[in-house]
Amino acid sequence: MSEKIIVVGANHAGTAALNTILDTYKDVDVSAFDANSNISFLGCGMALWIGGQISGPEGLFYSNKELLEQKGASIHMNTRVTSVDFDRKIVKAKCSSGDYYEECYDKLILATGSIPTTLPIPGMDLENVQFVKLYQNAQNIIKKLKNPAIQNVTVVGAGYIGVELAEAFGRNGKKVTLIDSASTCLSAYYDSVFSQRMEEQLRSHGIHLAFNESVERLEGHKKIEKVITNQSSYAADMVIFCVGFRPNTWIGDGVLEKFSNGAYLVNQKQETSVEDVYAIGDCATVYNNATEQTDYIALATNAVRSGIIAAHNACGTPLTSPGVQGSNGISIWNLKMISTGLSLKKAQNLGYHAAAVDYEDYQKANFMENDNYKVTIRIVYDKKSRRILGAQLCSEYDISMAIHLFSMAIQEHVSIDNLKLFDLFFLPHFNQPYNYITMAALKAE
Repeated sequence: MSEKIIVVGANHAGTAALNTILDTYKDVDVSAFDANSNISFLGCGMALWIGGQISGPEGLFYSNKELLEQKGASIHMNTRVTSVDFDRKIVKAKCSSGDYYEECYDKLILATGSIPTTLPIPGMDLENVQFVKLYQNAQNIIKKLKNPAIQNVTVVGAGYIGVELAEAFGRNGKKVTLIDSASTCLSAYYDSVFSQRMEEQLRSHGIHLAFNESVERLEGHKKIEKVITNQSSYAADMVIFCVGFRPNTWIGDGVLEKFSNGAYLVNQKQETSVEDVYAIGDCATVYNNATEQTDYIALATNAVRSGIIAAHNACGTPLTSPGVQGSNGISIWNLKMISTGLSLKKAQNLGYHAAAVDYEDYQKANFMENDNYKVTIRIVYDKKSRRILGAQLCSEYDISMAIHLFSMAIQEHVSIDNLKLFDLFFLPHFNQPYNYITMAALKAE
């Protein structure tokens, strides 16, 4: 008799788990339930779609119900799981059509994702107050942007999504205000020397920055008209809230152990505190190699890896996660910034005896007159252990591949001293004979 595996949630983590099971294991009965009408929407491309940098949303999907069912799964879309009986191993779900399901499982994989954080302030129910996560959210925003009455757009939250959307609305010719209670943008990922570069980029393209301000209320008659902060007020025809996400983990309340922020607490095999139940993606914790602690880092890359790991373990093949570094990046009007691990500020706040080395130089040899851009790099390390804790890079040149080196360095506990004379090839078309990575490392105390 085939083993029964049920996957709850079929976006990135769930799809990765489903594909791994279906492509690798033949004698498995697999079902999935998802409350949405689509699968695998790449939210990271949402701002590109809204900003008109891509022609449409078709390429933002890489899987669907039909593809997964062709491989042998049973996929129930528009179907919300209502409860799970963990003792009897039964999943109960209801479809929007009214169909009701009760299915038994041998192994359960929870991929329930995350949901946008809301603010407990007056006016959140006004028209044109938006959140962004799903395909339908982006579709709705694009439709509304065609209305010429919408000229002033306020984005609340200056993390990655907020900054990307500020650019997208700017590309639509809107007057954009970006608000955050922090003193700068992207503060969770970069030290101020890098965040300030992004501030300059946004300002130079007409984005009004309102940092160190907290939104207190929204005003308007039926539709949003003003955003009131603790310092000022801003005209607004549309408001987009990007103040974060929280794990969607109501399933298993009182049964499954959870992290401090409510995420399912899992080990490095993606196992929860209940036997035969796994959790993956944005609803689950990760092991952070930079801090050497359990953490919560909601990224699509982490979701996919966790889905693969859970799938193999659920099917009887032991596989342990090597942990994550939280590698990430952003490109705004061609200014590219990438980071991994800890910023200097975060490392010091966590108690590390941390230091940073900075270096700036051209990507290629100076005699290369075309397509040659400056690169700024910061390497964060612990002065006691010499271990690399993080890295940040910024350039108009595509230096994104460099971050993979530092991600592996953090994972493998590489010393800053190992980078000083390690073998980096040189060819003028690509880089300098004294590469900025080596030169930065040589500056370490």
